Amino acid sequence: MHSIDLTYVGSGIHEELIAHVADQEGYFEDEGVHVSMRDGAVWKTERVRGGATIGLGRALLSRMTDGIQWTVLTANTHRPLFWFLGGSGVKSMEDLRGRRVAVHGARTAPGCFARIVLRKHGLDPDRDVECVERIPGDYQMDLRRLREGSIDAAYVGSTLGPEQVAEEEGFSVLSWVGDHLQIPTVGIAVDPARIPLDDPALQALVRANKRALQTIAEQPGLAVKHIASMLNRLTSAEAEQHYERYIRPYFTSDGRVDPKAVKQGVAAVAAELGIPAGTAEEMYLPAL
Repeated sequence: MHSIDLTYVGSGIHEELIAHVADQEGYFEDEGVHVSMRDGAVWKTERVRGGATIGLGRALLSRMTDGIQWTVLTANTHRPLFWFLGGSGVKSMEDLRGRRVAVHGARTAPGCFARIVLRKHGLDPDRDVECVERIPGDYQMDLRRLREGSIDAAYVGSTLGPEQVAEEEGFSVLSWVGDHLQIPTVGIAVDPARIPLDDPALQALVRANKRALQTIAEQPGLAVKHIASMLNRLTSAEAEQHYERYIRPYFTSDGRVDPKAVKQGVAAVAAELGIPAGTAEEMYLPAL
């Protein structure tokens, strides 16, 4: 049996759902590959390069800034699963002006996406809001700080269901990144200098990933069951609503990337970082 490390760089169904389905449904085993899931959220990029990675956003940034020739073999979705969640009295993105917002670092992929969305709402992230930087996590501390009022809003990921949390806590879902920025953010990527693109373990991993994508597209009931097991604060009905709103319409069934989303998304990220895009679009060619 072949083996390969697969690193996720942010917890939640955005990064983990497809690998979770492939694992739980036995697709890795069917393909004859042992996949070791690794949490690389705080790893240096050099360590992430040792295996395959789910985090296409981080791969894109490190290709642009460090010249690492990350290559994407399959993409899960073009809609980043991050939301701005407002605390008491914050009902819209416009209400964030002059407020404290917990957010990822500006030079991380989620933080870069957040800044792009803030600008789309007419807010300069360096002048119009006070960005309180923190590392990725399960966002429970953000919820605590929203309750106590030490921050006014938080930029959160897919370890929680934003609508359910907002309803329970009296918060407001201000904006979903996927409504404002489309770019392949999760899938399977490698650095070919470390793992050849024709590596048998890698190819088996890609086949299992694509099979899991097909499963969540064609078997909604099974997909909802897996979502509910990962977001265990959601009822079955809430997990189904989450699937219908964020997963079913936007996760690919075949792992292919949308060339238009790639072109526009890469340009937006390069502009936000203030650097040339270079050959970044070429990293997605195998997934076209």
